[in-house]
Amino acid sequence: MTSPQLPAVVEPARLTAALRRGGVLDAGAVREVKVLHQRDTVVSHIIRLGLRYVGESAGAPQSLILKMPNSAFAERLANGGRREVDYYMQLAPRMPPGLVPRCFNGHFDERSLAWHLLLEDLTDSHATATQWPLPPSRGQAVAIVTTLARWHAAWWDHPDLGDSVGTLASAEDSAQRMETFAGHYDRFADMLGDRLSEERRILYRRVIDQSEPLSQRYHSRRHLSITHGDAHIWNFLLPRAGVADTVRIFDFDLWSINVPTHDLAYMMAMHWYPERRQALERALLNVYHDTLIESGITGYSRGALDRDYRWAVLWQITRPVWQWSIDIPRVIWWNNLERVFAAVDDLGCEELLG
Repeated sequence: MTSPQLPAVVEPARLTAALRRGGVLDAGAVREVKVLHQRDTVVSHIIRLGLRYVGESAGAPQSLILKMPNSAFAERLANGGRREVDYYMQLAPRMPPGLVPRCFNGHFDERSLAWHLLLEDLTDSHATATQWPLPPSRGQAVAIVTTLARWHAAWWDHPDLGDSVGTLASAEDSAQRMETFAGHYDRFADMLGDRLSEERRILYRRVIDQSEPLSQRYHSRRHLSITHGDAHIWNFLLPRAGVADTVRIFDFDLWSINVPTHDLAYMMAMHWYPERRQALERALLNVYHDTLIESGITGYSRGALDRDYRWAVLWQITRPVWQWSIDIPRVIWWNNLERVFAAVDDLGCEELLG
């Protein structure tokens, strides 16, 4: 792994200014910055920075997380970096505290497509529920879904959606996206050959042909929120044993305005094999709905949640095709394909096509 060149924001003087703006550093100043650890994810490069100070620094962070693009995907997925910077710099400050890591600095350069985020380091206090691909325990899943519901509730039918916050797709936008998808699907199906059954080919074609009526739920513009877009359980940080803190959500390169059950369907139907999903699915939907009500959301019944969940699960069959189209590794999209079709069968989602 070749280390990327660090952005100017990690220079001591600039870090000092960023931490002062964030209200976590008063009279002291950053004296030294050291790379403690670095790793690549599929699309990002994550660097843990250690900080040393001169002068009074009580309460100042001893480390920070610097997030930058993975060079292998930097240009192809530049829009994800743009979106994540926008999320942390524009949306996160308007949300209740304790749902996402604090961000001290972020920037996206439109010319070079370089971007970075300087985030609160939760390494010592939080951890993911499991190592991929193990599913969470019941208690971990309840904590994750509860936090997801609170996060959705913060933007539920907010008047700024589609105005100063995000973009609402038009019917024409949806049709164009489906036309693009159909082209990807044809190549995907040709590549798989007899590994994609005739029954699945028929379902894909029905979803493509009926995408306009299927999209009416989204275009109703009711019961929408900010959605994560990649809400698998490994994008949640849970407090370590003995730590009294909240679950935090991270990785916002795919956020959008959408029907919130897309995140639930992606988390459970896309990533959990049938036995585990069947054991937790109903209970977690109950937890999610109860948390919405506790958060002040009204007019959204438990039955409406079920309908939206099945609708979102059906739409999830498109996700493995999109993943394949941008060269996401086969070990990810193939297993996603098998799991989501099992969920579609279990939940009778094909009935939604009439």
